Amino acid sequence: MRTICVIGTGYVGLVTGTCLAELGNRVTCVDVIPEKVARLRAGDVPIYEPGLEPLITSNMRAERLQFTTDYAEALAGAEFIFIAVQTPSGDDGAGADMRFVESAARSIAAGLDHSAIIVNKSTMPVGGGDLVSRIVREHLRNPSLDVPVVSNPEFLREGNAVEDFMRPDRVVLGATDQRAAHEVATLYLPLRAPVVSTDLYTAEMIKYASNAFLATKISFINEMARICERLGADVKEVAAGMGYDKRIGRAFLNAGLGYGGSCFPKDVRALIHMAAEAGLHPQMLEAVVAINADQRRLVVDKLREELGDLRGKRIAVLGLAFKDNTDDMRDAPAVDIIHWLLEAGAVVRAYDPVATATAPRAMPGWPIAYCGDVYAAVDGCDGAVVATEWPEFRHLDLPRLHDLMGTPVLVDGRNLLDPREMARLGFRYRGIGRPEAGRPGARQAEDFGDDVGHDRHNASRGGTGNGTMGIHARRSGRGRSDASGGASA
Repeated sequence: MRTICVIGTGYVGLVTGTCLAELGNRVTCVDVIPEKVARLRAGDVPIYEPGLEPLITSNMRAERLQFTTDYAEALAGAEFIFIAVQTPSGDDGAGADMRFVESAARSIAAGLDHSAIIVNKSTMPVGGGDLVSRIVREHLRNPSLDVPVVSNPEFLREGNAVEDFMRPDRVVLGATDQRAAHEVATLYLPLRAPVVSTDLYTAEMIKYASNAFLATKISFINEMARICERLGADVKEVAAGMGYDKRIGRAFLNAGLGYGGSCFPKDVRALIHMAAEAGLHPQMLEAVVAINADQRRLVVDKLREELGDLRGKRIAVLGLAFKDNTDDMRDAPAVDIIHWLLEAGAVVRAYDPVATATAPRAMPGWPIAYCGDVYAAVDGCDGAVVATEWPEFRHLDLPRLHDLMGTPVLVDGRNLLDPREMARLGFRYRGIGRPEAGRPGARQAEDFGDDVGHDRHNASRGGTGNGTMGIHARRSGRGRSDASGGASA
């Protein structure tokens, strides 16, 4: 059992502290907001994160986890001090705001009376470790104390954070003091994960490069989706075909409304800012941001194409959080979509399984009718938008949905539903990068569906025994095919 202090009880701090306690350590989480600490002490978890609440409860009962507002109490005997405060975008919207990190570093220095290892868990710009180290050295009451700084970036996905901590793909550690890095590595030994040990700057850069690459994959497939729509291809099948290539992989190739949340938007902008400050022109990263911003307008454009002037039209927005399994509204596509709908004069009704309580804080005073379920939201509406990929939206009672809507127009911003089934039920359905009835490419989509690569296609069509080969060979002749499923020359 090691003694650990975690500064900050947001997503990263709360998950990190709780999971370290679950691994058998004695953890004290400190936060400067008394109301938040009081709620946590009472067992009231202020964020929605699957699996987190029972872990907090069990570790508090085992007296391995506690919460306080007192730095002196949290730092007492701590061998490791994790900084897990927020680093939001700065006033210019680009660089990271390091005020909370700087405040935490000063508070550590003022309250520390023994040697300890500081672990930077917050996402900090390259050079953040140097900043923390300098502030601590300048404010230590006892300058003879040994307080090395180790960068240990987090790779937690909201909605899957506990699983990501307990079963990480890798643990990244960066330090100038390799003894300190080794000590931090021992905390993660029970996880049996690969450990990447490097210098401070490289560890900090790994975090930004990872998030920027994933954001790039998302913007790439959304760019492909727009091209697919124009040329009559189906982006879901394109992504499936690409994903079989091990060099590419299937993850983060889901066309839709783009990325949001607290990490990707902030980190990509921060990396652009760092590159610009270094005298570089990060053209690809700038394009990633521009594509992502444009993608959100797509659903409003599709609604206009189906309904004309949106003034007075009743529109249901299904899903408010930036992704499923979270109530986080930070940079959620739904916020922009609702803003544009209201700006166009539409009447907006909204539903989200968990974010209805947090949404009014993200959209204060906006004239939105929040509903208790999907069917109440769509009742009498002229159109609906699926804005978050909640699993329940994949399994709707579609005939009931159709009968409730005044005009059965549904824009599926997450490609959750089957275009053929929606058309069969009488919906005017619009996906993202999907062939539509009566438009080029629609026949192939109806013939083959979404399950590209499965042998059942060939079992019914006398193909080659390899579903992907049979289907895509048939497509290669621009729609001309023979009865066997082979391509026409």
